[in-house]
Amino acid sequence: MARDKIRPDTTKRPMRERVLDAAEHLLSQGSAAFSMRELADAAGVSFATPFNQFGSKSAIMLALSARRITLMHERLAQADLPDAAAARVLATVDIAASVMLMAPTVNRAVMGAISAPSDAPGDVSSRSSALWAAALGSGNRLAAATRVLALSTLPDQLAVAFRGVLSFWTAGELADPALGRRARAAAAAVMLGFVEHDGREELLVLLQN
Repeated sequence: MARDKIRPDTTKRPMRERVLDAAEHLLSQGSAAFSMRELADAAGVSFATPFNQFGSKSAIMLALSARRITLMHERLAQADLPDAAAARVLATVDIAASVMLMAPTVNRAVMGAISAPSDAPGDVSSRSSALWAAALGSGNRLAAATRVLALSTLPDQLAVAFRGVLSFWTAGELADPALGRRARAAAAAVMLGFVEHDGREELLVLLQN
């Protein structure tokens, strides 16, 4: 059975974006095992175009992941964030989880694909760390004695924590409604030792629930 073509109004988008749009469309239909020919047909482009634009299917999946992180950055930049670093991080967790839950079927497929071994690893780790660095801001209300250490290490550790929660969600061990709650608790555990004493109570509550 022929795959649906992408909508006509998308043909004015740049070629690279058309291919990614088509990949998302196929994934949304539960077609994670789509071929590059099926992708080209869905995008309305030549068979060679996806290869010319990306090189491989794994690179397309990495580009879809980058789309998600870019959207998280954009929503973070538009958000009215609190001043305290811990509260900013928790708000970012909510933003990131909401982006992943916009299209759970697609995003589980993307996460599964980028978690597999690849000859050309992507830059998901660095992109994710940059998101959490932006979330932390200047480190307001982090303990002064360890603020420099916190700002240099927490972005990576928060990225690892969020990715860990996503891995269980991707595998179906976490239902959609639990994603945000578990991700907030993971972030709280990472930050607990770095906040000022009067900021610990909120984080402890997240760990106890």
